[in-house]
Amino acid sequence: MCGIAGIVLRVDSSPKINIQANIDRMTDTLDHRGPDSRGTWVDPDKKTALGYRRLAVRDLSPAGNQPMVSSCGRFVIVYNGEIYSHDEIAADLCAAGRTLRGHSDTEVVLEACALWGVKKALPRLIGMFAFALYDRQTRDLVLVRDRLGIKPIYWGQVDRVFLFGSELKALRAAEGWQPRLDRDALSAFLRYSYIPTPHSIYQGIHKLEPGMTLTLKADGTYQKTRYWDLHTIVVNGLATPADLSQDEAIEQLEPLLADAVKRRMVSDVPIGTLLSGGIDSSLVTALAAEQSPQPLHTFAIGFAKKSFDEAPYARAVANHIGTNHTELYLDPSDAFSLVNKLPLVYDEPFADSSQLPSMMVSEMTKRHVTVALSGDGGDEIFAGYDHYRHRLGPNIYQKVGIVPPHLRWLMANILLRIQDTARPNKFTNLLPYALRSPLLTDKVSKLIKLLMTDNPGRTYQALVGRFEWHDAVLGGHEAKTIPDDFMADATFSDFLTKMQFLDTTSYLHDDILTKMDRASMAFSLEVRVPLLDHRVVEMAFQMPRDLMIHQGQSKWLLRQILYKRVPPHLIDRPKMGFGVPLEGWLRDSWRPWAEALLDPVRLKKQGLFVPELVWGRWQNYLTKRKGLTAIWNMLMAQAWLEANPEVTL
Repeated sequence: MCGIAGIVLRVDSSPKINIQANIDRMTDTLDHRGPDSRGTWVDPDKKTALGYRRLAVRDLSPAGNQPMVSSCGRFVIVYNGEIYSHDEIAADLCAAGRTLRGHSDTEVVLEACALWGVKKALPRLIGMFAFALYDRQTRDLVLVRDRLGIKPIYWGQVDRVFLFGSELKALRAAEGWQPRLDRDALSAFLRYSYIPTPHSIYQGIHKLEPGMTLTLKADGTYQKTRYWDLHTIVVNGLATPADLSQDEAIEQLEPLLADAVKRRMVSDVPIGTLLSGGIDSSLVTALAAEQSPQPLHTFAIGFAKKSFDEAPYARAVANHIGTNHTELYLDPSDAFSLVNKLPLVYDEPFADSSQLPSMMVSEMTKRHVTVALSGDGGDEIFAGYDHYRHRLGPNIYQKVGIVPPHLRWLMANILLRIQDTARPNKFTNLLPYALRSPLLTDKVSKLIKLLMTDNPGRTYQALVGRFEWHDAVLGGHEAKTIPDDFMADATFSDFLTKMQFLDTTSYLHDDILTKMDRASMAFSLEVRVPLLDHRVVEMAFQMPRDLMIHQGQSKWLLRQILYKRVPPHLIDRPKMGFGVPLEGWLRDSWRPWAEALLDPVRLKKQGLFVPELVWGRWQNYLTKRKGLTAIWNMLMAQAWLEANPEVTL
């Protein structure tokens, strides 16, 4: 795993910059992603420069160093990721007459592209990757991002200079670039808790979409091409689902999952798993333990507040499987010590509060291993979220829509009144255990939004978005997102599948994968995600839809495979997510910090938000305990702005 960066000047330009000094600065901002070695390459005409920081995982010798030049001398690559089909591709390359100098996957990707071309090489890659390939003959630069968006890559053009990098801090280091805030992107952030692809917090800087290539020509023009299309896969799966019984579906999926895990255990450094005790991480851990020659290392985070503490569940699963288990309990002071680091780690506003335990578990894990497997992706691909289930999932708009509008508004206002007056913990304690959840308040808020939704195309947005701040950014108009293109797409005949698709093409890579990539790489830890092997994803969307949620049970297919290895009583419980007890922290020891960031005088001087609106909603949160996620979004926006005072607003 690594960090990459690059700078390209148009052939007809002659800006007065030192390209070597620029690529050195850009590369060195990524030292946390690759502490083991660094390298830069500058074309003799001094128009193109590539930079690289290495975290050595496979082929620890200098033969794996980058930037790497192809054996034919024509192509140069900087590459971030892991290719798990390395051995098969290497064999094919040798059979075609290519001599490999080492056994790094970087060389395999480079030589495959040199021999077969990027278009034909990409379908052979099983793994996670973001890379830049420069053709010294045509002067074309090709950027590539993996199918699911596991690895990041940012790009942009500043005057006549093209920049790219694994993180925004690399682009920020380039000479002459003045970062300017994108208020539309900020507005979208306040709804979703992340800035949606292809946008970034800066004007003119973009995230490359998953499954896409970007080809930059010498004259500065570029073209984007999709090489893997989840939409087509999903629509075809709905049109012609696999004709499988329950047992047949399990028989097909189980060996593929085992293979996906096995491939991700190939490493020249120690490896472990991140274990929450939930279905996804427990299944990955169980499959990994079966294929590990020695006891597997597992790692978990816990909280003193029991309603958020999954550590006992993880410990029980670890004991059953027989792993070397390590856990760490996170308290408010530990978490607060990380808060000021968040803007530096994430580079742009990011407000999934589980970023805090993600950073803590990454720091702890790195003390023992360099590579860890996680269960990320299981909720999206195998229908694990609560809004997928029959209560808040398939055909929800049709169910809500049969209620006359005036009755829906009445029901919504009644729920609002209850929510305003009832303490969440008291309300939760009135429910049966199976329905209790630390996320109950959030779920009630979503139900209220759904009752107020009069457009089926906006049902998904009501389920995943936060409406509280849509009018808070002065001069901001919410940026268009990828789901906007598909919300009203009639080719989806099944609403559950539509929600899975929308989550996979937005929330998964913009939130879940971004959170873990930055948290883990901040401590030079590589995290691999077997459930997002693209072969698993393709198979899942071809499975009969009634096996995603069967008899009201989410992730039914994964459960059946896991039950062969772990007793159901150890994992069957209400879904908790990876949340943190923010509410108590913000109302107690963190309150002075929060109120300093939300102070109306500060906001008025800033000129970015409506001060009265922000302060009023903070007071409403304190008195009614309502809108926690929206408040955290605003705090993370303010914390980022405080850490980046040079940004033009």
